[in-house]
Amino acid sequence: MASSSNLDSLLSKSANDLAKEQEVQRVMKAFKLNPYDILDLPAFATEAEVKKQYRKKSLLIHPDKFKHENGLEAFDFLKKAEAQLSDSSKRTEIDAIMTHCRTAVLKSVLGSGYSTNIADTDPRITSLRPPLDAQIRAKAKEVFVEDELAKRRKSKLAFANEGAEKAKAEAEVAARKRKIEEQAKWEERRDERISSWRDFSSKKAKKSKKNLHVLG
Repeated sequence: MASSSNLDSLLSKSANDLAKEQEVQRVMKAFKLNPYDILDLPAFATEAEVKKQYRKKSLLIHPDKFKHENGLEAFDFLKKAEAQLSDSSKRTEIDAIMTHCRTAVLKSVLGSGYSTNIADTDPRITSLRPPLDAQIRAKAKEVFVEDELAKRRKSKLAFANEGAEKAKAEAEVAARKRKIEEQAKWEERRDERISSWRDFSSKKAKKSKKNLHVLG
């Protein structure tokens, strides 16, 4: 009996470790720009469903309970996804994209039969292959990537403009500095210029006086 009990315990532990291993791999392969993908939830899941799923997944692969080379990173992805869907402003942005994708998918598969009032329980929806949620996720992946690229282009442009403004400001500072240095050098040579002018004037006066004697 003891041997059988140990075997059952070993098999249970192995199955549990396998489930944890598979969950870490699933998170690492999930589309990182879509928190629904990371948490393995359908689009528009409720706040309660998000928290329940996060708790379930995070407990399964928590770094303190399961050691894996990607465990900590996978856990952080789960935590970030839950935080995004728990933030009302970010959730609004994400769900706006998902709504747009749902509309696009339904219009493409139903054509003229599409209606804004169609429910997910409609037979035309439940019979879709691939399932509606899978098609929405696929479409959302395209939109999220386009949105991310647009953000990066905007950020790059802003950085370039910031760099140009910084270079302009630095050039203006350098120009003012050169002007101040030139003015300082001009002032430093003031006595030298005055002395040179006096010498020149004195020599000119002597020469003029000498010429007058010659003429006389």
